[in-house]
Amino acid sequence: MREYLVIFGVALGVTYLLSSIARMAAQRFGAVAPVRDRDVHAIPTPYFGGPAMLGGLFAAYIAATTLPFLSGANEALFSDVRAVLVGGTVICIVGVVDDLYELDALSKFAGQVLAGVIAVAMGLHFVYLPLPGNYFALDQAQGMILTVFLIVATANAVNFVDGLDGLASGIVAIGATAFFLYAFVLAVENGQTRAVAAAILTASLAGACLGILPHNFFPARMFIGDSGSMLLGFVLACSTVSLTGQFPATNITEGVGGASSSLLPAMLPLILPFAVLMVPFLDMTLAVLRRTRAGRSPFSPDKMHLHHRLLEIGHSHRRAVLLMYAGAALIAFGVVAISLFAGWQLFVVIAVLTALFAAAVFLLPVLEERVWSS
Repeated sequence: MREYLVIFGVALGVTYLLSSIARMAAQRFGAVAPVRDRDVHAIPTPYFGGPAMLGGLFAAYIAATTLPFLSGANEALFSDVRAVLVGGTVICIVGVVDDLYELDALSKFAGQVLAGVIAVAMGLHFVYLPLPGNYFALDQAQGMILTVFLIVATANAVNFVDGLDGLASGIVAIGATAFFLYAFVLAVENGQTRAVAAAILTASLAGACLGILPHNFFPARMFIGDSGSMLLGFVLACSTVSLTGQFPATNITEGVGGASSSLLPAMLPLILPFAVLMVPFLDMTLAVLRRTRAGRSPFSPDKMHLHHRLLEIGHSHRRAVLLMYAGAALIAFGVVAISLFAGWQLFVVIAVLTALFAAAVFLLPVLEERVWSS
């Protein structure tokens, strides 16, 4: 665990330092977000958060290769990480070009697919599809298609939710932390080595996200841009694929502390990224349905995302972001807890927290309005 904390700290520190350089570079090259009708920022703001976070991820990888325990792991550990970094570099470059020249949706989609194909070509892909109580073995072509689909879907989900200062980076930091805890505990409970590629990736990802937040949180001095949002989704999706490759599909163990629930390495690694990114995926799905019904392209921008609706019902910019953080944390850590522990008490706690979250969303603006009116 200590070496993972080192990786986390390296990614955080390097990303934080590179962010200032990236911000100046964005201003120098004109990669600046203008103020548009659908936007909520009031002044032009530089992009290039993606290259800063990518630098943090590379620094964390280099640190991992020099640490005593992780550096002694088998080659497969770092081959997965290298595949993610190479594919992540490609998707980050596509995002940088978009931040500079605003690519059309089809070009960005092609870049996302290319990054996914590169990661797959380097050996990162699903080998089975989990089913309730069983699994379905995939041939190489099926595994590759499923992997690329998950990567593209996750990259777009994070990109869709990146509409408020610090929103995407904070949500992914929460999701990466939850996923890291799941991967680490899964290895411990199954008697596997603690050197897990998914744990390296998610610890690094959480560090990079928190490293960019001081620059990106409201009021933001820089945006992560498409280079950052697509990179975050890419790394999180690839962490899922890597984790399924470490544990056999039929490996079912008892829950933590002898709980009656079972750990199902086949099922949860595939479900977890959708759970930790439930808010972005829900937002993306609603946006696609909304735009398609209106006869517009699913990728055409509008001002009807979930974060826009929070602003409309009376939440401040900062509070809307914090509420979406809370929702993401409730889902992510709730799913992890349910997958690891058993007992009705856990469901009671989650139900109470859900009720408190709903009350905060709908009642805080009303209470605030009454306070000000009185």
